[in-house]
Amino acid sequence: MQDRETHPVTTIDDPEHIFELRYLTLQDYPDVKELMDLVYAQVGGAWPLKNYQAQLSTFPEGQLCIEDKGKVIGAAFSVIVDYDKFGDKHTYDEITGDAYLTTHDPNGDVLYGVDVFVSPDYRGLRVGRRLYEARKELCKNLNLKSIMAGGRIPNYSRHASDMTPYEYIEAVKSKDLFDPILTFQISNGFEVKQIMQAYLPEDEASMGYATLLQWHNMYYNADSPKLFGGHRNTARIGCVQWQMRYFNDVQELLQQAEYFIDALSDYQCDVALFPEFFNAPLMGVKPAETSIDAIWNLATYSEQILTEMSRLAVSYNINVIVGSMPVIEDDELYNISYLCHRDGQIDSQYKLHPTPHEKKDWIMQGGNKLQAFNTDFGKIGILICYDVEFPELGRILAEQEIQVLFVPFWTDTKNGYLRVRRCAQARAIENECYVAIAGSVGNLPKVDNVDIQYGQTAVFSPSDFSFPHDAIVSETTPNTEMTLIVDLDFDKLTQLQNEGSVRNYLDRRRDLYRVDWIGEK
Repeated sequence: MQDRETHPVTTIDDPEHIFELRYLTLQDYPDVKELMDLVYAQVGGAWPLKNYQAQLSTFPEGQLCIEDKGKVIGAAFSVIVDYDKFGDKHTYDEITGDAYLTTHDPNGDVLYGVDVFVSPDYRGLRVGRRLYEARKELCKNLNLKSIMAGGRIPNYSRHASDMTPYEYIEAVKSKDLFDPILTFQISNGFEVKQIMQAYLPEDEASMGYATLLQWHNMYYNADSPKLFGGHRNTARIGCVQWQMRYFNDVQELLQQAEYFIDALSDYQCDVALFPEFFNAPLMGVKPAETSIDAIWNLATYSEQILTEMSRLAVSYNINVIVGSMPVIEDDELYNISYLCHRDGQIDSQYKLHPTPHEKKDWIMQGGNKLQAFNTDFGKIGILICYDVEFPELGRILAEQEIQVLFVPFWTDTKNGYLRVRRCAQARAIENECYVAIAGSVGNLPKVDNVDIQYGQTAVFSPSDFSFPHDAIVSETTPNTEMTLIVDLDFDKLTQLQNEGSVRNYLDRRRDLYRVDWIGEK
């Protein structure tokens, strides 16, 4: 057996990115000025400090930014206007009050986009998309009809000699041409309403033209109190039914993982769930004399995989539950699931109950901590495979008001799978929450103790009239590699707790019994 002292602990003490979406402050001006001078070097650079001060004092809730480890790397500015006062024929200076926001009207009906910019060093990490989504959330919760904005078309000057602005815009819309601003805006749900002339006369790259863009707020008249980062009533989750196959090295495995993350991100999923020990094929990369050697060898890849999966979560703007992986800490072997948030943070949940096989053949230890996690789409819990068969754990998480319980699993036979499935369904009913399970399929004939798999990924709900008749939201074809994408409605959980046919949460006899956590907190 290899010397266990040489194996690293799988942690990231200093993640590459820690993104935070927040309101801008006066103290952020140096960062904002630096960004604007860089991005708008050809059209005048940054606003003077007095403009920035006026924007924050006039409409502080409309000025948003994303920071990375304390430094602003992108920002979005907006103003509320009575749009009928300006109409479609306006200039940038007219509708923004020369960027002082003197046109701001708290009783207006349209959120107007004053500016959005992102550091070139962070392009490709969906920073712009995050800002646009925050602005949409702001529009919805302020109960405004739409977002309007004038958009530059900086690549038009390259084609002005042989096409009109209208022809250029149509070519971009049909994806025959690429424009760094218009292409991005269209991909974020904005429609081109018309072409505006002399919108920004100093914008030579756009030849003075701009597009009038509009995003319709389909929730207009909704009553939502928070502006952004508030309570979500829906979430879209993606589960990966992972095919066990031979990989030559860790890069091949990560390439396959990125394929699924990319696909689920394209479908606007809030989270991607991978199975327990999804990295098990790497046990076949190095020769091992015993199964203990094989699992300890597998643990040597965990830190690299975690680092890359966290990077993918940030890059593709999707939370990723990294199934589970073997990790060596203080010369002991653990099974840990990682929650890689799309803002760069990483949380972990240890498997508390190793199976008899894991304890006997791999000398695996159980963790000592159970926690619920706050995410940008709701409050969740994670129980790894066998842990879901202990109802006390689900109850403790339910008392912390989780909305979704995620269960990455790995089973070799149908009866083993059914234990996980039946218990997951029970947790959904008794705790009035959704439960998502994701497992692996296929065969690994050259890997000892993990040569066969049986799995069917599914999402379960409580059992009442508001939910599917069989309490199965959706499920995959058994033993076939695929993804499962499901939309969850959290308002139904609230309704169930208060108005359900039976009300497990409210009717629980807390005067007679309770389940308390006495371990590490």
